[in-house]
Amino acid sequence: MNKLISASIDVTKIPKDKLIRGEKGTYLNIDIWINEETDKFGNHASINVQQSKDERDAKAKKVYLGNGKKLFGWDDAAPANVASAKPAPAAAEDDEIPF
Repeated sequence: MNKLISASIDVTKIPKDKLIRGEKGTYLNIDIWINEETDKFGNHASINVQQSKDERDAKAKKVYLGNGKKLFGWDDAAPANVASAKPAPAAAEDDEIPF
């Protein structure tokens, strides 16, 4: 069965040194954690920048980017109307993006 999580991230927190330039685009490796309990805002997932083994071994602080909510396909998620999920507004051409 398909499952859907709707999420938002703060792109200003993306470290430029973590961006990977490839032939078809620029990528960022992330980790998405599905939490067993919701937080006080009703979020079920958290998103952070993926750490290297060296960073994990050094217990480096994670770069938290955002969070998400279960929409449908989850046994414990309340039914939601996907059409009512509001997409983020499109950035204007003069908006600055940190990369």
